[in-house]
Amino acid sequence: MPTLAHLAAEAVAVGALLALLVTAYRHPTGRTEALVALGAAATALATGLVSLDEAGRTVRELAPVVAFLATILVVSDVCARAGLFAAAGQLLRAGPRRLFTVAFLVAAAVTAVLSLDATVVLLTPVVVGAAVAMGTSHRPGAYACLRMANSASLLLPVSNLTNLLALPRLDLTFTEFALTMAPVLAVVLLVEYVVLRVAFRRELAATPAPQQDPGPVPLPLVPVVVVVLMLAGFAVTSPLGIEPYAVSAAAALVLAVWGRARGLAGTRDVLRAAHLGFAAFVLALGVVVAAISEGFLGDLVAQVLPTTTSLAALALIALVATVLANLLTNLSATLLVVPLLAPLGDTAILAALLGLNIGAGLTYSGSLANLLWARHLERHGDRPSLREFHRLSLVATPLSLTAAVAALWLVT
Repeated sequence: MPTLAHLAAEAVAVGALLALLVTAYRHPTGRTEALVALGAAATALATGLVSLDEAGRTVRELAPVVAFLATILVVSDVCARAGLFAAAGQLLRAGPRRLFTVAFLVAAAVTAVLSLDATVVLLTPVVVGAAVAMGTSHRPGAYACLRMANSASLLLPVSNLTNLLALPRLDLTFTEFALTMAPVLAVVLLVEYVVLRVAFRRELAATPAPQQDPGPVPLPLVPVVVVVLMLAGFAVTSPLGIEPYAVSAAAALVLAVWGRARGLAGTRDVLRAAHLGFAAFVLALGVVVAAISEGFLGDLVAQVLPTTTSLAALALIALVATVLANLLTNLSATLLVVPLLAPLGDTAILAALLGLNIGAGLTYSGSLANLLWARHLERHGDRPSLREFHRLSLVATPLSLTAAVAALWLVT
C-alpha cells in the first residue's frame, strides 16, 4: 500500500499537471507560459516521483519533437506572410458546396503536411473570410477545418506532435508510417465528409448573396517549392535515421532568410512564430507526466490496457486513448499511454494514435488545436456554440474512430 507521503507526492504532481493545462487553455504570453512550465517541472522533481536523471532523459527524448514544433511553426508563419494560404483561398470562390468540399480537402492536406496548428491558426481565418466574402455561412468550412485538424493528422509522423512523440517507439520509417495510415485516413475522410455534409445540409443548400470578385492572388513560388522539398526530405532522410526536425529546420532557415530579404518577417517575427514558450511547456509536460506515470494513474492505465492486438483489443486501446486525451489533452495522454503499449508493437501504438488524434476531437479539452480554433473564431466575432460543437463531435468522432480501428485492423 502506498504511504501517505507517496499519495501526497502524487497529488502534488497532479496539481502541477493541472497548472500546465489551465495555462494552455488560457493561452498567456510566451514568457508566462515558460515560467509556469519551469515551475511545474520543478514541482514534479520536488515530489521525488521522478529523478533528475529521469527528467533529463525525458527532456532529451522530447527535444527533437520540440525542435520540429518550433521550426514547422516558422515555416507555416512565413508561408502565411507570403500569401500561400490567401492564394489557396482562391479555390474557395464558388458555391457553398464547392467551398465546403475544397476547404475540407485543403484542410486535410495542410494538416498532413504543415501540422494541425497551421490548419486552425492560418487556414481557418482564410476559409471563414472566403465564406463571408461570398455571402454564405462560414460554419461548414470552419468545422471542416476543425475536424480535419484532428482527424487528418493520422497520415504522416509530422502531422501531429502525438505522432512524433510516438515515432521513436515505432519500428516504421516515415514512408512506412504513411503507407500504413493512408487507407485508414481514406476511410476516416469519407466518414467525416458525409457527417459534415449531412450536419450542414441547410447551409450548403442556401443561395449565397452576389459578391464582387476580389481578383487573383499570386501563388508564392518559393514557399511552395520549399514545402514540397521539405516533405520529400522527410521521406528520404527517415530511413537514414535523421530526425524530422533537421529537415524542418533547414526549411525554416531558408524561408526565414527569404522572408527577411523580401521584408516579410524580421528576426523578432521568426522568434515569435517559433512559440518558444510553448516549446518549454511541452518539455515541462513531459517531466510532469513522467512523474504521474509512476503513480496511481500509470498503474490504472496499465491494468486497463489489453495484452493483445485483436480487433476488440485495438478498439479498447483507441477508447482508452480517447478518454485520456479528453481528460489530460492528447499530448499528455501520448506521453502516458505510448510507453505502456510499446511491448505490444506497432499496431497497438497506431491504435492509440487513432484515439489520440481522432478521439481528441470529442471535446474542447481533447486537443489544444480545438481551443486555438475556438479562440480564432472569437477574434473574428463569432463565438462557437458549445452545444453545436459537441452535438457534431459526439456523432462524428465515434463513427470515425470505429471506422478507423476497423481499417487499421484490416491493413495490419
